[in-house]
Amino acid sequence: MYKPLKKEIVSVLVLNQANVLTRVVSLFGRRGFNIDSLTVSATNDPTLSRITIVFNATEQSMQQIITQTEKLEVVKSIYILNRENSLYRELLLLKVNATPAELSTIKDIVDVYRGKIVDLSTDSMIIELTGTPEKIDGFMDVIKDYEISEVCRTGITGIESKVVKNKNDYL
Repeated sequence: MYKPLKKEIVSVLVLNQANVLTRVVSLFGRRGFNIDSLTVSATNDPTLSRITIVFNATEQSMQQIITQTEKLEVVKSIYILNRENSLYRELLLLKVNATPAELSTIKDIVDVYRGKIVDLSTDSMIIELTGTPEKIDGFMDVIKDYEISEVCRTGITGIESKVVKNKNDYL
């Protein structure tokens, strides 16, 4: 019977040591998971790093990889980031070749998406955009009509947040 795959995002707190990333990622690879996105960063605790992994899984395989990852001695905690109580962001750097006539139009598109032009020459510009993966995808869809010479996306990073039901929750 076919079991649908669902895009999953997990956050793994690990010891900040050499070869830890290799151990965690190779566990996913050995189990047949293809990692769509991977980000690693330091945390406020210098002994820990955060690995954010995006991959597709069935419910059963998701539980299996979580259990196996928890067993690694370098892993301090692992949790699923779900859309209801987490924030996701991604960074995009995009180099667009542009004629002087196109510069104004591209600048208007960048402004609508609240991006920044971080470098400008006579025939190209580099755009920086931060946002949800959906925002980045939307921007890429709009800008595709121009000559894109380079694209660099960081991949998703995420953090759990409190779900706000009404503005009195802020008080």
